Amino acid sequence: MRTLICGSLAFDSIMVFQDHFKNHILPDKIHMLNVSFLVPEMRREFGGCAGNIAYNLKLLGGEPLIMATVGDDFGAYGERLDDHAISRDYIRHIAGTYTAQAFITTDLADNQITAFHPGAMNYSHENDVRQVPDVKLGIVSPDGRDGMLRHVRGFHEAAVPCIFDPGQGMPLFTGEELLECVHKSSYVILNDYEAELLQARTGENLATLARHVEALIVTRGAEGSVIYTAGKQLDIPAARPAAILDPTGCGDAYRSGILYGITHGLDWETSGRLGSLMGAIKIAQRGGQNHRPGRDEIASEFHTQFDYHYA
Repeated sequence: MRTLICGSLAFDSIMVFQDHFKNHILPDKIHMLNVSFLVPEMRREFGGCAGNIAYNLKLLGGEPLIMATVGDDFGAYGERLDDHAISRDYIRHIAGTYTAQAFITTDLADNQITAFHPGAMNYSHENDVRQVPDVKLGIVSPDGRDGMLRHVRGFHEAAVPCIFDPGQGMPLFTGEELLECVHKSSYVILNDYEAELLQARTGENLATLARHVEALIVTRGAEGSVIYTAGKQLDIPAARPAAILDPTGCGDAYRSGILYGITHGLDWETSGRLGSLMGAIKIAQRGGQNHRPGRDEIASEFHTQFDYHYA
């Protein structure tokens, strides 16, 4: 079933500083900060929320369609999507811009300094979800602010159920805009910090917010996740990872399990566990899209972890 994934496509440049930032930043001089870090280790990854979610959903056997805006430098990413048979029919090229990019410098204590350039993402409002035929489900993940609002409203007008996934874009919205997005969506998904922020911004607690949607999902990392649905609270256990190497993109991997579960009629307990498993598989690899399990491998690992089959 075709799932339209609205959000960012981005390049992540990840650099490792072989020391600790605290040894090079003087607390009493931060008003005149001028530092330079030698980073002999660097890698460039394919990322962005929409790209990560689509990649994981394809691993599960779903049919993801990405709706995003990209710049003149998108060529290598586009070829990667082609290699994985992920459609780019609804990816719009914005001439004269760069594709969104994150520049992340990490020290030996896993502290990070990140610079993010949105580039073409700022034009996401030029896309229109109502122009995509035969879509059964959508997700609005972090993107340009105006684009996220337009996509939620577009799905609502087209009577296509969608997940509102504000993520790091939440500070861009007022409380009233967040409430509108919740009311016009069928599902909401957040991590535990974002859940606290949503409650603070809207003045409504999770139980109240959950009454507006079919399900409100809160991920909690190694503590699993919670799904509020039909007046109940379902506690979903975390899957056990083979290794813990890099949390980048784990939330996006979890979302792919939820999307697959909705489009394949799985119950919420199973959908949550599948999302948890996809996050556990991802965390054992560096980068958001470097894990490559086959569908049979995912199904086998699900049975090993939870002692039943999801399909």
